[in-house]
Amino acid sequence: MMNKRVSVNTAKAVGAALLAVLLSACSGAADNIPPQKWQNLDVRVETRPSPPRTGMNEILVMVTDERGRPGYNLLVSLRGSDEDRWVQAIEDGQVGVYRRAVAFPPGAKAVLQIQIKRGNEESELRFPLQMQP
Repeated sequence: MMNKRVSVNTAKAVGAALLAVLLSACSGAADNIPPQKWQNLDVRVETRPSPPRTGMNEILVMVTDERGRPGYNLLVSLRGSDEDRWVQAIEDGQVGVYRRAVAFPPGAKAVLQIQIKRGNEESELRFPLQMQP
């Protein structure tokens, strides 16, 4: 009886691991956009779709500190080119995720610009993106 329970639990664990691998392969996490640092925070970017295409794309900016805790109470603004105006991202609660749709001009390469403010501190980060053909 014990052997059946162990094998069922093992099968469930293997199935859960396989499902996690498959889901991560299909998610936007494979953007291959390297994270950048601002103060003591790591700033990561995901695009939807991935890779982005000309026109409107959803951008997720994830901010965490060196211990993996969410970076919140920030003012995050985005734009897809120097000619565009800054648009403020929406903070998803206090979980360190900021999102906004951003328009990218036609071309094989684009640069996502992120402006981060906290108190009197302000900086701009640039994330090169490879666009969908």
